[in-house]
Amino acid sequence: MKIATLQFSPKLGDTAGNIKRVDDLLKNGGRGTTLGKGIRELHPDLLVLSEMALTGYNFPNLEAVKPYLEEAGMGPCGVWAKETAKKLGCKVCVGYPEVEKDGEGGGKETYYNSLLVVDEKGEILANYRKMFLYYTDETWAAEGDAERGFRHISFSRQGVDTQHVVATSFGICMDINPYRFEAPWTAWEFANRILDTRSQLVILSMAWLTHLDRKELQALHTKPELGTFNYWVQRLMPLLRRHMEHSSGLGGEDEGEKRMIVVFANRVGEEEGHGEDKEPVRYAGTSAVLGFSQRASSTGEDSGIDVKILCWDLMGATEEGICFADTVEDPEMVFSLVKGGQ
Repeated sequence: MKIATLQFSPKLGDTAGNIKRVDDLLKNGGRGTTLGKGIRELHPDLLVLSEMALTGYNFPNLEAVKPYLEEAGMGPCGVWAKETAKKLGCKVCVGYPEVEKDGEGGGKETYYNSLLVVDEKGEILANYRKMFLYYTDETWAAEGDAERGFRHISFSRQGVDTQHVVATSFGICMDINPYRFEAPWTAWEFANRILDTRSQLVILSMAWLTHLDRKELQALHTKPELGTFNYWVQRLMPLLRRHMEHSSGLGGEDEGEKRMIVVFANRVGEEEGHGEDKEPVRYAGTSAVLGFSQRASSTGEDSGIDVKILCWDLMGATEEGICFADTVEDPEMVFSLVKGGQ
């Protein structure tokens, strides 16, 4: 499967400007000589954008975000996703602030931090709503539910006319953390959910913050923020300890190997803060496409599994451009881990 994410720095509240920036980056690929190919040359099966990618994220309250709320597939974010999916011939995922209207005359409104997923024809496949809200979201959004977080999605196999049905899970940023930072660290709510649903593909749309200051981030530039990268992997630790039970992968596996592909689609840049000190919030970048690989232990122990983390692409902390992976090809990096038990 060919997977692309677009990492960039949205401007808060400038939907039209952000759409233009996204289209420009998709056209030329960004990243200088690191990749240097536009999205059309890459022919992705899937394009994933960050959390609230086209509106910006750090709205202080409902009043501030309200002008940018849209019903699923019906506002600027939804229209952009549909048009882009049809134009590129791939599935598109984009984070956006949602309003659901219900009741007589649509008088009752509920608001969500959502991820819209559309197919090559511009039809809505899924509309996931963030379950675990961050402090910023809690000022305006309602919690979503797990039922919307899983779908079987058909993808074309490369070079073959038949469709491949892929068990796909969705998450948005804070979803991988303990609930409200109050649940035990080892509850592993998200990681256990994607294992229990036997997911083959996991799509994480993010606006993940960093504690690094502007100077530290600029010094990294095309290098990843490894503290963030390591944390993401830690929050998916059950993928390294529990046996995966899905029946097949997305291509590229050796005999006896099982893989789960995880897409981390984050953003870069900074936005105005709303605390007492008005310190800007900064985003960690570091978007990546990883494969969590398991095979039976070479020692022959029934419960043992040998695990590796495969990395096809890993972006820098302030870098803008396309993060791309062809999961049939060899990864750029492989991280070997000590064998874990079930």
